[in-house]
Parts: sequence; structure tokens; C-alpha cells
Amino acid sequence: LPTSKERFPGQSVYHIKWVRWKEENTPVITQNENGPCPLLAIMNVLLLAWKIKLPPMMEIITAEQLMEYLGDYILDAKPKEISEIQRLNYEQNMSDAMAILHKLQTGLDVNVKFTGVRVFEYTPECIVFDLLDIPLYHGWLVDPQVADIVKAVGNCSYNQLVEKIISCKQSDNSELVSEGFVAEQFLNNTATQLTYHGLCELTSAVQEGELCVFFRNNHFSTMTKYKGQLYLLVTDQGFLTEEKVVWESLHNVDGDGNFCDSEFHLRPPSDPETVYRGQQDQIDQDYLMALSLQQEQQNQEINWEQIPEGISDLELAKKLQEEEDRRASQFYQEQEQAAAQVQVQGAASPASGRQSGNSERKRKEPREKEREKEKNSCVLL
Repeated sequence: LPTSKERFPGQSVYHIKWVRWKEENTPVITQNENGPCPLLAIMNVLLLAWKIKLPPMMEIITAEQLMEYLGDYILDAKPKEISEIQRLNYEQNMSDAMAILHKLQTGLDVNVKFTGVRVFEYTPECIVFDLLDIPLYHGWLVDPQVADIVKAVGNCSYNQLVEKIISCKQSDNSELVSEGFVAEQFLNNTATQLTYHGLCELTSAVQEGELCVFFRNNHFSTMTKYKGQLYLLVTDQGFLTEEKVVWESLHNVDGDGNFCDSEFHLRPPSDPETVYRGQQDQIDQDYLMALSLQQEQQNQEINWEQIPEGISDLELAKKLQEEEDRRASQFYQEQEQAAAQVQVQGAASPASGRQSGNSERKRKEPREKEREKEKNSCVLL
């Protein structure tokens, strides 16, 4: 959309879904593409924990605004009573986190290890989760009971394992070739990046009621645990107005979970195709309307510098009301002109030239009825 490019150059715009979470109206950031975007997963954890709050009735938000909220939270969350060494360490971590904060919009360099649900190869990006005190999990684990896979994978990270497979294939040692084959089979058989052993470990490791981030298939999801069951937050924009669809259960490796409401009761959604089509039409209209209103507000904003300093509240209120009335009058005039243009027949008199097509038809109807009555009447001579 040309307007969106002018209004939000090079930015992503996200729609906000308001849900009833623990008896409080709480925003959830949705996305229209299944991209990595760890920013949304982190922000939704902080929003559901009520550590960050958005203005009520807010419907859309830009990536830049999300980054501002997150940056402000990091600065405000700085511990108050800590030792000098702890303070210096925290400030260094905060500096490192701020340096890679922009990557949250596209993706982080996260490299899993297959030995534990919280074991990742250390990268600077992991500092963000530590700084925000948000646990990061994955479920791509090797079953320790399968000895040959344990030996083939070892303590490798994903990147190291891929390099090992390539190296083993080129080796003249038959044992190494076999080991590389076993490792490659493991990656192929667990392409969903979640194993049943990993799911069991994950269910055991996540605390009841904990809000955390789950990494799988290069995607970051907001996750929690309720009554021993894991749930992922539904952030697909296609469910924007499906108020009862909030969580999806994570109970198998295939990804076909059950939808639940904010209280974790089963809530099957409407027909997905119907939901998507209806939502997309409504989203497009709402988006265009929001952009139009924002643009109009920018173009017609009151020049506060021209308002006298000593003006009273009553006079200021009158000026604001006059400006509002002017805008409303202009809006209705434009609507009336648009309605008049679509009238195919009929001409308005000078006195009624500013009347809308609907009111014009209403005034003509009684005369037409009288003419019909005259035609149908009998005349006695």
C-alpha cells in the first residue's frame, strides 16, 4: 500500500488482539507471516506478565514502537540495590543486548544442542533472554537410550553436527562414514525439530504457569504450562477476531494441537478458510481506515504554537470543539458529494443541492405515490 510505505517506511505493522487473560484485558501481538520474529514472542511474554502495558483499544503497532517499549522496559528493569561488580556486569550485558536488539525483528543466531531443553551454543543474542529473565527452550533432543545416535551426535550443536556429517562422508574410515550416516538419519527423522523424548523433558522442565519462549523450526513462540500441559500462544493474524482462540496445545511432535481459550478450555475455531477470508477483508479495511485517520490527523493537526499562552480551559475547549465540528462538517460534506455522484437519475434543485441521495429519494417518494394514486383513480363524468 502506498500509504503504508509513506507512513511506515521499511517497517512491519502488527495487529493487536485483546484477550481476557486472568480476568484482565490483555493485548497480544499477532503476525501475518510465519516468520522467525523473536521480538513478538518476547513482547507477548512481557505483555501477558503485565510487565509492559499498551494503551487500551490500541489496534495496530509498528515494529519501531515495539522496540521502543522493549528498550524502555530494559532500562527501567535495571536492578537498584546491587554491588559495584554486579552493576558493571549488568551494564555490560545491557550494552551487548542493546547492540543486537535490532535483530529481534528478523531472527537471532540461535544454535541448539541436542543434550538439554535449555542447552544452546552461547551467542551474544542469548544475552537478551538472560537480561529480560525470559527462559528459552527447545525440544530437539536425542533419546539417551539409543546408543548409536548418542555416539554420533555427541555434544555437537546443530551447526557442528552438519559439519561433522559432511566431514564423515568424505572420510576413508568406514566407522566414521557409518557415524555420519547415523547422524544424518537423525536429522532427517526429526525434521520437525521436536522429539518425544524432548517433549517429555520439556514438560518436566517448564514450571507450572511459567511464561517462556519456545524455539522450533527457526520460529519463536510464547509458551506456558497449565495443569501439566504445554501450550503455545496463537499469534496467527487469521485468528485476530477469534476471541476464544488464544492457546494451542503442544502434546505431540506433529504440530496438530487443540485450540483453547484464555482459560485453557477447548474452543474449536470457525472454519479456517472462512475465518481467513473474513479477517483479511476486515483487516484490510481497518488498516486503510487507521492509516487514513492517522494521515488526516497529521494534515489537520492544530497548530499549538498559535494558541495564546493565557487562554483559559473553557476557551481552549471551545477552540478544540470548533476544530472538531469543522472536521466533522467537512467529512459529511465529502460523504454527501460522493453519494450525489452515484445518482444516475434525478436532478436536485439549488436549495437541495447539498442534500444526500437518500434524503432526496425520501422527499420524492410521497409525490410519486400521489401520481400513482391519480392514475389509478376513476373519474366520474
